[in-house]
Amino acid sequence: MLIDVAVFVAGLLLILLSAEVFTNGIEALGHRLNLSTNFTGSVLAAVGTALPETILPIIAIIFFADGKGHEIGVGAILGAPFMLATLAFPLIGITVLIGHYILKNRPLEINIETVGFRRDIVFFLFAYSIALFIVPFENTTLRVFTALFLVGLYALYVMLTLKGESSQLEEVEKVYFSPKNPNPHIGVILLQVAVSLAVMIAGAHMFVSGIEQISTALGFPALLFSLLVAPVATELPEKVNSVFWILRRKDALAVGNVSGAMVFQSTLPVSFGIVFTEWNITGLALISGIFTIIAGFLALTLSYVEKKLIPFGLTFGGVFYIIYLYMAVKEFL
Repeated sequence: MLIDVAVFVAGLLLILLSAEVFTNGIEALGHRLNLSTNFTGSVLAAVGTALPETILPIIAIIFFADGKGHEIGVGAILGAPFMLATLAFPLIGITVLIGHYILKNRPLEINIETVGFRRDIVFFLFAYSIALFIVPFENTTLRVFTALFLVGLYALYVMLTLKGESSQLEEVEKVYFSPKNPNPHIGVILLQVAVSLAVMIAGAHMFVSGIEQISTALGFPALLFSLLVAPVATELPEKVNSVFWILRRKDALAVGNVSGAMVFQSTLPVSFGIVFTEWNITGLALISGIFTIIAGFLALTLSYVEKKLIPFGLTFGGVFYIIYLYMAVKEFL
């Protein structure tokens, strides 16, 4: 047990350190390529930090198909957007509320680019609703076409995000791999992003491994782990990156990192699950999806009402996680 705890702590530290280096590199890359804040946060950072939770279900489905692989894979695929909507968004909201009411170092509102945020959430709600309610799981051919449609939908999203209006990134103070050079070569920036991402993925896997061994030792069911524990661990990069950006008053990057990851998770990993599993979503898996849609719709609605309400809207999504956690533990234990 002590070794498992040590692996868990080491993985968490690697994630925290690499996330700091990764966010720095992503900002520098976006600035160097003259990309907008919205594209950098919603596409570059979102896809990069989404890799750990994307790899997990693919490995489970492909290499553990004879056992609980498909069940765990589907749980992880659906768990990723659920954790983003009910943990990552609330963490952003709570950070803003703490900064305003306790630390007194920032305004209550989240200074996001509302057009980009709304585009992200609308794409997510559309794609995720298809995945939950419209997939013809009885017909293999139609499932393949549905998966291809979702892949095309993400390609459209990337194109619209790239072309959409957005503010340009502020110049990064320094690049950690070349701190004395104000204009480092793009190869150095790419190396920093790649190395930090690799360390982040390794840390996430150590974190997952440690929690998995601990949960097994404590007698937790494998499906409960796949629905609740694994997504929490693999979503840590998005959560940590967004907190760092919120603390630095870079709200658009923080929110875009999560909302962009939600679009990614509701299209590409879902497409893989639709094709390579039975994808008959019922029970707790369906409930998690419904909670995710409600949390996302609430955040979208409040973005049209008042900016000062957005932190509360994002924070309120955490209620759905608490309710779901109670339901899951009650059913399995």
